[in-house]
Amino acid sequence: MRPLIFLVAGGSASGKSTVVQKIVSKAGLKDVLILNHDDYYHDQSALSLEQRKQTNYDHPKSLDNELLYAHLFRLLKGESAEKPIYDFVNYTRSTRTEKIHTRTVIIVEGILILENEHIRSLSDMNIYVELDDDIRFIRRLKRDMEERERSMESVIDQYIKTVKPMFHRFIKPTKRHADVIIPNDRSHDIAVDLIVTKIRQYLDESNAAS
Repeated sequence: MRPLIFLVAGGSASGKSTVVQKIVSKAGLKDVLILNHDDYYHDQSALSLEQRKQTNYDHPKSLDNELLYAHLFRLLKGESAEKPIYDFVNYTRSTRTEKIHTRTVIIVEGILILENEHIRSLSDMNIYVELDDDIRFIRRLKRDMEERERSMESVIDQYIKTVKPMFHRFIKPTKRHADVIIPNDRSHDIAVDLIVTKIRQYLDESNAAS
C-alpha cells in the first residue's frame, strides 16, 4: 500500500504543529510519520558560529530539498532512511541522525515545504496554515527565547532582516499550491474534519483493495 503524504506549510509560528497533532488525534492515526522540514537545513559545521548566525534560514536555498525528496521517495518504496537532526542552539546539523521507516501516513511540515515542486509532486494533499503576522511574531519570540536559547534582540533582528521579508516573498505565495487553507485565528474544526475524512477514505479504500 502506497503511503499517503501530506505537506503542511505556513508562516513561522502559525500553528502548523498544533494542526498536525489535531489531525493525527482526530483521525486516530497510529501508523503515522511526522517529519519536520527544519531538520533538512544544510549542514553548516564548516562555518564559524557567527557565520552560521548570518544564514538566511527563511530562504529556500537554506534547505536540502534534494535529500528530503530522496528520503520521501525511499519511504514511498517501503524503504528506511537516515534523517538528519538539526541543532538550533548551534545553528547546524547535529552529529546524530534518526532512522525513519515508512508509515501508512507521512506528514511533512515546514514554512517552505510547498515551495519545492519536486516535493509537491509526491504529495496527496497540501495544507497551508494561516495566522495574523503580529500573533506569529509574538509566538516566535516566546518560542525562540524559551526553547532555542535566543536573546530577544537576536530574534527581533532576524525577524526584521529575513523572517518577515522572506515570508512575503517565498512563503505566503505558496498558498496557491494548497488544497486546504486553515485560518488559525479561530476554530478550524471544519477544515480538520475535511482532512480527516480524506485520510479515512484513503485508508478504507486501501484496506478494501488489499
